[in-house]
Amino acid sequence: MTGVSGTPTGLTQGTRTPGGIGESTLRPDGTLKTTGEFAFASDLWHEDMLWGHTLRAPHAHARITRLDIGPALQVPGVQAVLTYGDLAHAKTYGLEITDQPVLCDGRVRFHGEPVALVAADHPETARRAAERIVVDYEVLPAVTDEATATAPDAPVLHPDREDAHARHVPHPNIVHRQPVVRGDLAAARARADVIVAEDYEVGMQDQAFLGPESGLAVPAEDGGIDLYVSTQWLHVDRKQIAPVLGLPESKVRLTLSGVGGAFGGREDLSMQAHAALLALHTGRPVKMVYNRYESFFGHVHRHPAKLHYEHGATRDGKLTHVAARIVLDGGAYASSTPAVVGNAASLALGPYDCEAVAVEALGLYTNNPPCGAMRGFGAVQACFAYESQMDLVAAELGLDPVEFRQRNAMSQGSVMPTGQRVDAPAPVAELLRRVREMPLPPPAQWTAAGSAADLRELPGGLSNTTHGEGVVRGVGFAVGIKNVGFSEGFDDFSTARVRLEAVAGEPVATVHTAMAEVGQGGVTVHAQIVRTELGVSQVTLRPADTSAGNAGSTSASRQTYVTGGAIKYTCEAVREAVLALGRRKFGWSSSDGLRLAGGKVVGAGGEVLADLVDVLGDEAVDLEREWRHRPTEPFDPVTGQGKGHVQYSFAAHRAVVEVDVELGLVKVVELACAQDVGKALNPLSVLGQIQGGSTQGLGLAVMEEIVVDPATSLVRNPSFTDYLIPTILDTPPIPVDLLELADDHAPYGLRGAGEAPTLSSTPAIVSAIRQATGKTLRRVPVRPEHITFSP
Repeated sequence: MTGVSGTPTGLTQGTRTPGGIGESTLRPDGTLKTTGEFAFASDLWHEDMLWGHTLRAPHAHARITRLDIGPALQVPGVQAVLTYGDLAHAKTYGLEITDQPVLCDGRVRFHGEPVALVAADHPETARRAAERIVVDYEVLPAVTDEATATAPDAPVLHPDREDAHARHVPHPNIVHRQPVVRGDLAAARARADVIVAEDYEVGMQDQAFLGPESGLAVPAEDGGIDLYVSTQWLHVDRKQIAPVLGLPESKVRLTLSGVGGAFGGREDLSMQAHAALLALHTGRPVKMVYNRYESFFGHVHRHPAKLHYEHGATRDGKLTHVAARIVLDGGAYASSTPAVVGNAASLALGPYDCEAVAVEALGLYTNNPPCGAMRGFGAVQACFAYESQMDLVAAELGLDPVEFRQRNAMSQGSVMPTGQRVDAPAPVAELLRRVREMPLPPPAQWTAAGSAADLRELPGGLSNTTHGEGVVRGVGFAVGIKNVGFSEGFDDFSTARVRLEAVAGEPVATVHTAMAEVGQGGVTVHAQIVRTELGVSQVTLRPADTSAGNAGSTSASRQTYVTGGAIKYTCEAVREAVLALGRRKFGWSSSDGLRLAGGKVVGAGGEVLADLVDVLGDEAVDLEREWRHRPTEPFDPVTGQGKGHVQYSFAAHRAVVEVDVELGLVKVVELACAQDVGKALNPLSVLGQIQGGSTQGLGLAVMEEIVVDPATSLVRNPSFTDYLIPTILDTPPIPVDLLELADDHAPYGLRGAGEAPTLSSTPAIVSAIRQATGKTLRRVPVRPEHITFSP
């Protein structure tokens, strides 16, 4: 047997390295998390540390007329109290627009806005001292909705705003406006045999992660700061924090601490700058941990939305046009509202073909809580409306709702309303077919006396509110489309450093990125990529910090795609460097067809050429690379045309519900999902993402909402006592049918999977409730009174 250069080779066949892509490798942190031994950011500790606490405004819109910190400074154990006047450097920050004061600048713009900071030797001391700060407020009328925000005499919440979006909005209280216009709307209306128009509303949903905002700031000897924090994007945190501290970015060092969930709620700053300010002011480490009440005020939420949709169709079930107006309430500060508006506008039609489209999407400034990134990012709100419309139009035409969707389903080659051609698989009709053909759950069993055999199967059955009277089953379907990765011309890239060396006679790879592991599974997938590309079993992931290159945010279903792509790209460079070593050491004349597997260098025919440790010897290959996906471009501010997205993902749901029509109670019996993931790099992790996203969609459908007083913009339910999320008793079986149609533009053909199931799960559940009750149900979450009293 001969090798590439004709030199003798071994006789052992090279084998695939276990634990590579396509396998369901277990999370390395899984056991620690399930046993309670995992260290989250709230577990951080440092000798001689102080505790920080934030005083927050009790009003949504007010002017501070008096602020006296003297009583707080008199509390024993208090080391510092800081207010806006103590900020010596940059006084504002922001994710996309720099509009949010680090501390209240004298004008309160939302309920819970930070007014002052306290550092003390005990958390209760800090809290009690904050309560002693004297603040007098002149309460101002609240800007609560579009009408009050855009009225001629509306108070301008940010009179000094300067950003790229301000030029294209008709009122300064509009953060961003994005139209999408394509085709001849008037001609399409004339062709329509059926036109259906309705108004819809989506409530404000919270990410409801279980680990509160927390972190530890430690002053450094060089005058800088070391910050250990739970976040989604280390480098953008640093970019915002450094100007506030008056430090170069090189002296602001962030290390990721254990994150207890995120879902978009950790993209914006919370306590990061506050803890760092207190630490530099006192010269001592400062730890901050929000309680649950404070957490509801301390992070952004999903944008509540009001949507007006008009759909037209011909008698044979083809869409003629879609016209939509989407108003998203961004709250007091911009956060990521411009990008959310762009998503809502560009995905407003859903996964359907239609030549005439007219969409207008707006994001508002109001005195409601700030809203920003949450799983689904603008597409969730649009999906509820357009899928509700598809049901109504199908009913008007007398068509099966699934068949109507399939007749209009986009496919590869379809053109989006933005003019972008879909150049990867778009199996919308197939996903609908698959989810419809999944076996239905059996109906509840009844006794001879007419009562349910197991009351737990009925809505309200656990509380013994029913024995089956008034309970009706409904089945509903929905499908959605979500973009993957950052869009609209954003330079979306990630950086990876990979080191390969021989340690104690074994090849070992070490990977360093700034990827924030927030539960999405990068800690498994990234190691799997290295095993696949470099053929080594031992892979070490270094902690994420800002000494590594920027990895971007863990959001937009992008980390496996972009940081995974960066690791793959870097591993390919490492592999070529290893083979170059082999050519020098063993005289191989070519590297063509060679691969690394099972700790060996393997020829094209599977023959082993050398042990990897023999090739490496005492040398280490250590390389860093940046990797970018295909470029995107901004949407035209007038027409909305442009290649704004890099990839699309699709999911379909079928919901089965039992509804007590007399009490207005709902039990979701099953929530089946079919989703195209391109390639399941870790099937078990993908399954978990789909089931988790589906459960969050269930929460939005029937229970989750931050209730804001419509007159005062005050939050009424900032606690898990009154803000309800699905528990294990509320979560039904979620069977999943995975489809793997490779996207040739993506690493391994993968498709971002985490967000798409959050879209279609909500309208599928509401569709099922509609079928059971005959109610229109134009708002989520659906409440008992909507079922028992609404038309």
